[in-house]
Parts: sequence; structure tokens; C-alpha cells
Amino acid sequence: MLEVCITYDLLPNVGQDAYQAWAGRAIAAILKQPGLLEFRAHRNVLGTPEVRTTSVWRSGADWMTFGEGGWRPLEQELRGLANHIRMEAWGPSPLVPEPLRPGT
Repeated sequence: MLEVCITYDLLPNVGQDAYQAWAGRAIAAILKQPGLLEFRAHRNVLGTPEVRTTSVWRSGADWMTFGEGGWRPLEQELRGLANHIRMEAWGPSPLVPEPLRPGT
């Protein structure tokens, strides 16, 4: 399993309509990808970065297929809407490979 987190700030001159149009296309494309297990989006209530998305993939190969194909044009378009774009890929911890919850 692989989690890919992308964070960014919207450029000051970007209107919500333009950003929502891009986000709608991006989310639709991501949701169609083989190997995608989950997609989440968050806003930072403390300021910056303003946006964080997390996609969870069955494997690194599934992410790479999307990252090298369908993501490229979306990423180029995002660069016209946002700055401070950062991407991180996370795998399971060898010490805590599954989530821990109180009382279990």
C-alpha cells in the first residue's frame, strides 16, 4: 500500500470557479484509476499549505502508472493555479504496519 500526499497553496489571483473546475476534473480522473483504494481532500484550518490531498494506492506500481500518465497533464494545469506544490509518498511502517486504535 502507498499513500501519496500532495499539498499546495492557491495563487492569489486564482478564482474559485477555475480551481473547482480543475479539481472536479482531477478527482474524476483519480477515481477512475486502477489500484486506487481511497482519495481524501482537506483544507488547512491554520493557514498554509491551504490544500492537502491523500490518495491511497494498492501498490507503488499503481501510483506510478497514474503518475507517469494521467497525472502529468493535471499537474501541469495545477502549476498554473497553485504554488508551493509538494508531493510525498508514504508506505507502511515496519513497526506499526496497521492503524492502532484505543481499546483494541
